[in-house]
Amino acid sequence: MAYIPRLKTEYKERIVAALREEYGYENVMQVPKLEKIVVSRGVGAAVADKKQIDYAVDELGKITGQKAVATMSKKDVASFKLRKGMPIGAKVTLRAERMWEFLDRLITTALPRVRDFNGISATGFDGRGNYNLGVKEQIIFPEIDIDKVHKISGMDITFVTTAETDKEAKSLLSELGLPFKKN
Repeated sequence: MAYIPRLKTEYKERIVAALREEYGYENVMQVPKLEKIVVSRGVGAAVADKKQIDYAVDELGKITGQKAVATMSKKDVASFKLRKGMPIGAKVTLRAERMWEFLDRLITTALPRVRDFNGISATGFDGRGNYNLGVKEQIIFPEIDIDKVHKISGMDITFVTTAETDKEAKSLLSELGLPFKKN
């Protein structure tokens, strides 16, 4: 028997039914689902030091369990000494099993390690059912050895859902276990 992540099983068994009841979906296929999670990181210092990109790609690979790719600049910016095609960041797109595993680790292990944590902001929705979360330090993930970190930097985590509205997306993410702040 194949391995199925805990959150995926919970989504299929409990969350789909809860969201159908809450929003009155007639069909199971109408229930919003998590499509992918994109973890990205800008590395501004990479203009001067090319090694910074390698460190960022390596760290994102450790955190997500999937190889990261370097992102390239799209245009020249003289004031930043930036040329078109230079590496300026790193990103990973997680789908299927790795997406569920990463989400589970984020909720149960990483977010509770944030200093003075009292929930994530509910203002990160984009109007189309997607949510953006900024993390200030990569050391909240247990996969990162704090002694081997070259520079503490943050990253952006984007949750892409099939939800039509922000309200539906927030309900889905809350059911999955993301701890939103209480207003």
